[in-house]
Amino acid sequence: MNKQLLLGAEAIAQAALDAGISGVYAYPGTPSTEITEYIQRSQQSKDPFVRSAWATNEKTAYEAALGMSYAGRRSLVCMKHVGLNVAADAFMNSAITGIHGGLVVVVADDPSMHSSQNEQDSRVYGKFAMTPVLEPSNQQETYEMTRFAYDLSEQTLLPVLLRIPTRLSHSRAVVKRGEIRPQNDFNPSEERGKWILLPANARKNYQNLLSKQQKLVISSESSPYNYITEGFGKRAVIAFGIGYNYTIEVIKSYNLNIPVFKISQYPLPEQKLKEFCEKYDDILIVEEGYPVYEELLKGFFGNKMFRGRIDGALPRTGELSPNLLANALEIETEDLNVTPEIVVPRPPMLCQGCSHRDLFDSINLAMETFPNKQVFGDIGCYTLGALPPYSSISTCIDMGASITMAKGAADAGMRPAVCVIGDSTFSHSGMTGLLDAVNDRSPVTIIISDNETTAMTGGQNSAGTGRFFDICKGLGVEEAHIRMLIPLKKNLEENVAILKEEFEYNGVSVIISQRECVQTLKKHMKQCNEILS
Repeated sequence: MNKQLLLGAEAIAQAALDAGISGVYAYPGTPSTEITEYIQRSQQSKDPFVRSAWATNEKTAYEAALGMSYAGRRSLVCMKHVGLNVAADAFMNSAITGIHGGLVVVVADDPSMHSSQNEQDSRVYGKFAMTPVLEPSNQQETYEMTRFAYDLSEQTLLPVLLRIPTRLSHSRAVVKRGEIRPQNDFNPSEERGKWILLPANARKNYQNLLSKQQKLVISSESSPYNYITEGFGKRAVIAFGIGYNYTIEVIKSYNLNIPVFKISQYPLPEQKLKEFCEKYDDILIVEEGYPVYEELLKGFFGNKMFRGRIDGALPRTGELSPNLLANALEIETEDLNVTPEIVVPRPPMLCQGCSHRDLFDSINLAMETFPNKQVFGDIGCYTLGALPPYSSISTCIDMGASITMAKGAADAGMRPAVCVIGDSTFSHSGMTGLLDAVNDRSPVTIIISDNETTAMTGGQNSAGTGRFFDICKGLGVEEAHIRMLIPLKKNLEENVAILKEEFEYNGVSVIISQRECVQTLKKHMKQCNEILS
């Protein structure tokens, strides 16, 4: 088992296990989900035990990982890029407290927005928090960097951000493993002032963080992940992370002789960069995501000839590719990304038999008698209700926004103010919005479409399953206006009547539409049949 064929996400998981983690904390989100799933399946996580259940959201995941670090053990926390927005408060402040046991936060970015609302670049967060950032270029390096990240975290006493894009997370390569390290001993921190961010302590801690910055630069200067591949001429490339892979592919494919400075550890190795840039007149900046360091380098070197995403040498949005890099290096190539005319675009659709289908049929019929037909939506499979043939949902912004947007619209006079939110999303960040609505006695109808799983990311456990009635009652919703319905065609007339009643109610109502996801149902039935046979 010294060599394994692994996804980039799985390489991170295996490396974390081999580095001696005691726990992984995460909320499922593509393209990061496979990291935690791999650890959950791994026999290596059973003895010694590695805590690996799903968290309610990214903030709770990060804070739990920080608590494990406080206890002296190594922890891993994983999320997609927009999940870091949710965990940002804990992440930013953990840079000021520092850590005790090694803490690595893996953030999977999604250039081209394959399954996301935006393509934000998580390196900005690392720079913002002034913590070390690692950005591997291939699966082997992903494995090695994850192990290295724990050593770096404990050397600097800072959380380390490991950033991977979709293309690296979801592609496979052979990975050679290293030696397995035992888990750290239980050893809680005794530095009370470090962990209590009262202003007097926070100011001292912040100065301590600032004092570490030059050491982080020195670490980058000597990093084995920042190196120069020699070449000839006055043209050069500075390639970051997976951009280095694309660059080398182009150089080998077209037999080019171009020097390349590969950078995969931040902050920038300032002295090496200065010496490199002084040698060349034309430098292409290749970074997957925002032109974070292209902009910074232009600031460092003034009118130096840098090309990249800002000046249009590379597209401002979307994923990089070898073709795009070849064109930026003025090599004519055939555009392999053009979709043939014979291929008909196929938009995503809800599964056959999905409970959301029957719910949207009911909502559309119930809305027919009302002049306003706006329904606020949220993040999940049910977001596809925005598309034909349903066209039921009017908005989809971020996790939990459906409830608070419906509340705001109700405050503005919208009647009825209706929203649809999934069970996992409601647990993630919908409960606080419901409490706001209860406190304001807002005339809103909140429909929780409960398919008993986190279906969008593959059927992981949903934190609130089986408890939504009690949760809503506990938050103050009147019991008479917490209604249950089963979204099936045979119940259509009854369900429409329930929806209409609550749409007309001048207060907070919650409708729980409950039926198991058809995909997890298939899995459960298969498991039952295997047991019976």
